[in-house]
Parts: sequence; structure tokens; C-alpha cells
Amino acid sequence: MLQYIIKVALSAVLIVVVSEASKKSSLIGGILASVPLLSVIAMIWLYIDTKDTQKISQLSTSVFWLVIPSLSLFLVLPVLLKMKIDFYLALSISIITMVLLYYIMIFLLGKFGIHL
Repeated sequence: MLQYIIKVALSAVLIVVVSEASKKSSLIGGILASVPLLSVIAMIWLYIDTKDTQKISQLSTSVFWLVIPSLSLFLVLPVLLKMKIDFYLALSISIITMVLLYYIMIFLLGKFGIHL
């Protein structure tokens, strides 16, 4: 149980650091947010928990392919916000777009024999 509390606490601290840095500078916040912290943390926790480098390799490969559709969020959201669409609606539309693109990417990868 203590291990889960430590995982949650460290992960939360990183989110707060990025959020607070973004208030002061969107550049610094962007740099911190663009570092694949979540992926790196997940790989570290996975290694600590399992010592299974094959699982980490598989996770890394999946992240690589799924970063591509996730980038749509960062394209769609600013466009919608510039159109003066409510933030939460714009965010929802951006997330739905991203999820649809995840499904398309997974389908297309399957057609090429790549199974995540």
C-alpha cells in the first residue's frame, strides 16, 4: 500500500510542477509537459514492480505509435479555442477526436501486422 501512496504522491507532484510552471511561462510549461514524464514514470514503476524489460519494451513501442494520434489534441484544441468555443466543450471535442484517431491508428497498424 505504501508503494501506491508513493507512486501517487510523486506523480501528483510532477503534475503540480508542470501546472505551476505553466502559469509563469507557457514555454517552460510546454517544455516540461512535452517531456514524456508519464511514460517514463510508468516505465520506472513497471520495472520496479516486475523487472520485466520485455513489458517495458512493449509499452515503449505502444507509446511510440500512439503518440501520433495523441498529437491531434494539441492541434484541434487551439483551433477550437480560437473559434471562441467554450473551453470544456473544446477540450471534449479534442479528446473525442483523439480517441477516434487512436482507434483508426490501431486499426491501420493491425493491417500492417503491428499489434499493440
